[in-house]
Amino acid sequence: MSKTKTKKPKAQDPRGSRTFRVIYALFAWIVKLIFRIKVVNAQNEPVEDGYIVCANHISATDPIMLCYAFRKHQVHFMAKKELFKIPVLSWLIRTLGAFPIDRGGNDVGAIKNAVGIVESGRVLGVFPQGHRYPEQDPRETKTKNGAALIASRTGASIVPVYIWRKGNKGGAFRKTYVIIGEIIPFDSLGFNKEESGEYARITAEIFDRICKLGEGFDPKNAKKENNK
Repeated sequence: MSKTKTKKPKAQDPRGSRTFRVIYALFAWIVKLIFRIKVVNAQNEPVEDGYIVCANHISATDPIMLCYAFRKHQVHFMAKKELFKIPVLSWLIRTLGAFPIDRGGNDVGAIKNAVGIVESGRVLGVFPQGHRYPEQDPRETKTKNGAALIASRTGASIVPVYIWRKGNKGGAFRKTYVIIGEIIPFDSLGFNKEESGEYARITAEIFDRICKLGEGFDPKNAKKENNK
């Protein structure tokens, strides 16, 4: 008897749809102007496809910051399902790479969707904190294990990112630095599915690397050649 083969997700253009690329080309300069964005260590954006971007979470505009910073790939995010009930907004956020999640329960469908994004060669964006924490030290906030779960199921690498704003305050016209860290191969995290608490351990390690990118960061010392 022949074995049933698991159907792999169809590979998709990691740069995103044509509509997304047109929107990016038209509005990237406006986003940069309004949010005064500088991308530090832009060369750390991987050439490879199918990875997970993990960042701290300050403001509702953070997904826009990451979409701007990663120019070779469109970053896809989970967004609360209620937003997709608003006609015009629903079209816009879907075009920008968002997909719905039910935050009120265990949304298995959203996890499968996230896994499919990575396995099809696209990039998934995850905020380990789960919620926005403006004006707070990220190390003093709680985290969730979604990124570790998805990484364990896909074997995907993780790219840590720190979104730096003075005082961790959001808002327009506040200078924002998006600091891209070095890629973390999933194998280097030593995941052992037989051990309990592995998702929490891996989440803690990923978030520690995120926080270290921002700790002690001084905009005056940021190398101009690494900014864009």
